[in-house]
Amino acid sequence: MTRTGGDTPLTTIHLVRHGEVFNPQKILYGRLPGFVLSEAGARQAKVTAEFLADHDIAAVVASPLERARQTAEPIAQSRGVTVEVDPRLIESRNVFEGKPFEAGPALVRYPRMWKLLINPFEPSWGEPYAEIAGRMLAAVAEWRDTYCGREVVLVSHQLPVWTTRRALEGNRLWHRPDRRQCALASVTSAVYAGDRLLRVDYAEPNGPTVHRAGSVGA
Repeated sequence: MTRTGGDTPLTTIHLVRHGEVFNPQKILYGRLPGFVLSEAGARQAKVTAEFLADHDIAAVVASPLERARQTAEPIAQSRGVTVEVDPRLIESRNVFEGKPFEAGPALVRYPRMWKLLINPFEPSWGEPYAEIAGRMLAAVAEWRDTYCGREVVLVSHQLPVWTTRRALEGNRLWHRPDRRQCALASVTSAVYAGDRLLRVDYAEPNGPTVHRAGSVGA
């Protein structure tokens, strides 16, 4: 158990984004089933597991989607635990799911879709940022309290992880998707003393992947 300078134990929640997905048609897969890690994604998951190998991890929890559970598996194996599933960690809802584009400049070519861009601050095309933050923060708090003084890995998706970080740091939830600091198989760590947030750390065990296929909207 890690402690601060006093007697309050430190608890760390690691928010891990899943690895690269096999998606040759480059569609926005969202919550669709059947999208699994590519060979590169599987390697990324192993690298992240190695990065976390020396941490005092008590539980490994994943979104219900295949790519998240696959990313969680080598982390869990290295700690001798079973992957648990928490539906609150799932990818956000998005009306562009299954299409070869997401909200952005490409939609200029699709006038029928313009009505979905009425309010980018909510956003109007998908699950509201406030709802994403609400369910993710509830999961963080529950797992933090369950394993007080230990570390827990929660494997989720880019938008939920980034929205959670912005909420934790007190930033507005609206943002530009191309400026998310949430690389494939990255680790965003919230460190608590009791229920008081001390800091948020960020690491990219596989290096920056913001411009690589499968990095945005996944």
